[in-house]
Amino acid sequence: MLMFILLPQAAWAMHIMEGFLPPGWCISWGVLTIPFVLAGVFSIQKTINEHPRAKMLLAMVGAFAFVLSALKIPSVTGSCSHPTGVGLGAILFGPTAMTVLGLIVLLFQAVLLAHGGITTLGANTFSMAVVGPLVSFATYKIVQQAKGPQWLAIFLAAALGDLLTYVMTSIQLALAFPAETGGFMVSLAKFMGIFAVTQIPLAISEGILTVLVFNAIAAYGKDELQDLKVLSKEA
Repeated sequence: MLMFILLPQAAWAMHIMEGFLPPGWCISWGVLTIPFVLAGVFSIQKTINEHPRAKMLLAMVGAFAFVLSALKIPSVTGSCSHPTGVGLGAILFGPTAMTVLGLIVLLFQAVLLAHGGITTLGANTFSMAVVGPLVSFATYKIVQQAKGPQWLAIFLAAALGDLLTYVMTSIQLALAFPAETGGFMVSLAKFMGIFAVTQIPLAISEGILTVLVFNAIAAYGKDELQDLKVLSKEA
């Protein structure tokens, strides 16, 4: 129990630190991530072949995710939180394309910023670049089908993608380090409680920022969004 209480603070950031997870979990999360990465490679190839003009936009959403997810914000609990930036890319290019971009972002952050790690790359990719984009994409489509306004669909997609990333990270940590008393559920509640203090306002802020960035893209890159079928001709 003492080891659980004295967990390193860096592990409480969304990017799980280098060497923190046991080898079995590192391998397991990496294996689970591989199919999504392969699907993302084919998705990006198809998009670029059909819409060559989208290359610049693809690079932009990758840079957006890199900058936002690199902003480590101290928490009042002594932990560290940050936005993810994956919602925008999931909306524009689909969830699996964002998996590939997210993997590249996490790899560069691990090597250049010591944010995350190589051994935990699979786990971090699964939470931020698999679960986050899937939630964002599904949320966006659900709100659209419900005839909700586009700004609401974008806001909820970005905010919920951010929040569910942290829920997934909490699950990963709780599975690897269950509490001696209460096991997985007690550990999960502790990690989620730590994240909630800063992550809920961060998710709201990311949702608002993503709406603003999307509107800016729509104003200056309307043709690209119409090619990608994100905007209709009428819109």
